[in-house]
Amino acid sequence: MATVDIKGVRKSYSGREVLSAIDLAMGDGELICLLGPSGCGKTTLLRIVAGFIQPDAGQVLVAGDDVTKLPTARRRMGMVFQSYSLFPNMTALDNVCFGPRVAGQKRDVQLARARQLLDMVGLSSHEAKFPHQLSGGQQQRVALARALAVQPQVLLLDEPLSALDAKVRVQLREEIRRIQRETGVTTMLVTHDQEEALSISDRVAVMNGGRLLQVATPAAIYREPADGFVARFIGSGAVFAGQAQGDHVRVADFTLPAHAAAAHPRGEPVEMFIRPEKVQLTPRNGHIPTGALAGEVRETIFLGSLTRVRIAVHGATDLHLWADLASEHAEDFKPGAPVVAQWDASAPRVMKA
Repeated sequence: MATVDIKGVRKSYSGREVLSAIDLAMGDGELICLLGPSGCGKTTLLRIVAGFIQPDAGQVLVAGDDVTKLPTARRRMGMVFQSYSLFPNMTALDNVCFGPRVAGQKRDVQLARARQLLDMVGLSSHEAKFPHQLSGGQQQRVALARALAVQPQVLLLDEPLSALDAKVRVQLREEIRRIQRETGVTTMLVTHDQEEALSISDRVAVMNGGRLLQVATPAAIYREPADGFVARFIGSGAVFAGQAQGDHVRVADFTLPAHAAAAHPRGEPVEMFIRPEKVQLTPRNGHIPTGALAGEVRETIFLGSLTRVRIAVHGATDLHLWADLASEHAEDFKPGAPVVAQWDASAPRVMKA
């Protein structure tokens, strides 16, 4: 396996910068997800690592060796595409054998390796089937086995699950993580699905507008987003623009508790972010505690064991909060119900605007 170091990588098309001085270090055997909206540059970065695209500036190092100028075939990388890209005239077994065959391995070695990998992805009983005889999830498993057959130093996955239905997507992402851990291969996975990224990665690299905004563990990304974009993009929650006021944030005509605001100079423009699981709701009976917000339930979204409730804040037409409630306790909070929303002052994240 190998480390991957991306240093100062830039790329522009027709004068438009799509990657801006990207620096990213991947540890040996680590799985990193590049996460961001469409057009943020994540696939371009993956393809530069793979060697399909040359950067305008910067380097890609694998195990300390500069591979920036090396052709794809000499980089010892395995690639899995969104579209599977299996050879339609080959069986699953022959698809997996393809890389070792091109590398000149003996047929018995090819077959042993291919059968081992098909067993690893749960398809040993399908080795004689052609791609059109396999489901989408099975085809993607074959594509994963084929990528691993060449014993790559680095595995690159470009939106590998986006063409699958929701249930298969969840099953296959768990399989990818299991196989990645078993093989120990250093892996970069591109996705726009935050749940996918948070559930399987060692670290998440959030991108937007060709820039890396934050690289951290899934828990750190969720609990401590670096800025308002990351906060909005990862999970759910409310982001309020205001000014720091000691251990509070002034938002419109409200002074809201937030211990984290004390780290910012008084009056500095900030964004206060709070997750829905941190917001407590009670029916409004006339008394509004200090630091709480009066509001009205506008909608509820049933999520199984949880129900997500959107609250419009009284006195500010553009302020909304989200709160997560246990579904069995959500009956008292139907649309139109008057409520009080509050939270512990340690809960909000406060970021410079």
